[in-house]
Parts: sequence; structure tokens; C-alpha cells
Amino acid sequence: MSDRAPSVTRLADRFRGYLPVVVDVETGGFDAEKHALLEIAAVPIEMDDDGSVRCGPTVSAHVNPFPGAVVEPRALEITGIILDHPFRNALDERAALDHVFVPIRQAVKREGCQRAILVGHNAAFDLGFLNAAARRVAHKRNPFHPFSCFDTATLAGLAYGQTVLSRATQAAGLAWDSGSAHSAVYDAEITAELFCRIVNRWRHLSTLDTAAVDRALAL
Repeated sequence: MSDRAPSVTRLADRFRGYLPVVVDVETGGFDAEKHALLEIAAVPIEMDDDGSVRCGPTVSAHVNPFPGAVVEPRALEITGIILDHPFRNALDERAALDHVFVPIRQAVKREGCQRAILVGHNAAFDLGFLNAAARRVAHKRNPFHPFSCFDTATLAGLAYGQTVLSRATQAAGLAWDSGSAHSAVYDAEITAELFCRIVNRWRHLSTLDTAAVDRALAL
């Protein structure tokens, strides 16, 4: 028999003490320092008893542009965001970050992790806007690692040969709703499903490899 370690069934052990949290932001442009953060959604990853991962509950907020922020009209055309919509219920950046960070810190503690690590599709973009907003409001309790992240564009390129979110999602066998895309909640949730599909697929393949090694050693 192989002396390999048993499958990990504790989330804190799976990702070296980090809690993966899938984040998507919608913004007023591409520059995190000058363009507004308009929406943020986050999906903590959870683990079943058998070691497979799944999506946790989504937390989200609409965000008011910070004073002096630039909002490009083209960005609003893509996202469909109407800044003065009466049902938008947007929060100022500090309140929006608090609304998202509090349940994430709770999840980090509940899972026995050290801190959260951002998962995103082209994750550096989302992490850049998150960090910029936290700096602007001098937020001292940002639960995310300041620079490390998991990028599903890279992971999907490895797993499925696709880097565009819509194509990677479909290659993973998940449904894609183009009418809902460019909403922070939808993009975060579908990216979380993609991340879980890739992690669980890798776990399955690793299990098969271990079984093959065991069979070879038994000969």
C-alpha cells in the first residue's frame, strides 16, 4: 500500500491556512486609483466532509463612487449599472467594505484559517480595486492577503484550455447566462462554481493517480 497522506478534509489544511473567497467587482473603468468601485460580491468557499469544495453564501454591496472618482460612460454601458436607480441602495466605500468583510472574517475564523485569499477571474484586477478602496478609507481589518491570489483564468487555461470566463464556464460543463454577466453577484457566483469544479476535478484526478500507484506497488 502507498504511504501517501490521506485526503484533506479540513479547509484550513487544503490551502495552507488560507480561506479562498471568490470576489468580483464592477467598476467605472480600469484604474483602481481613479475609477470608481461600483459593486462588489464575495463567495467564501466551503468544504464537505469528503474533502470536496463548494460555494458558500454570497455577500454583496452596491457602492457609491468615492469623492472625485471617475466613471466612464462605456463602463456603465457594459455593466448596465444606473448610478441613481432608486433601488440600488448603494453604500459609501467604508460601509460597503464593512458589509463584505465582516462575514468573510467570520468565515475565516469558523474554518480555522489565518486569513482570506482572493479568487477571481483575472484576479489582479479585483484585488487592485479592493486594496485601493481599503486604502482610501484607511480600513484596518481587510481580511485578504495583500498580494497573493488564485486566478481562475490561469486555472481554467490549464484545466480546460480556455481563459475567457464564458468559455471556461461552458468547458467546465456549467451553464452560462450572458444576460446576467457583468453583474458582480453573477460573475462572482459563476467564478466560484468554476473554481470549485477545477479544484474538485484535480482532487478526483489525484485520487485516481494515487490508486494507480497503489496498484503498481501491489504487483
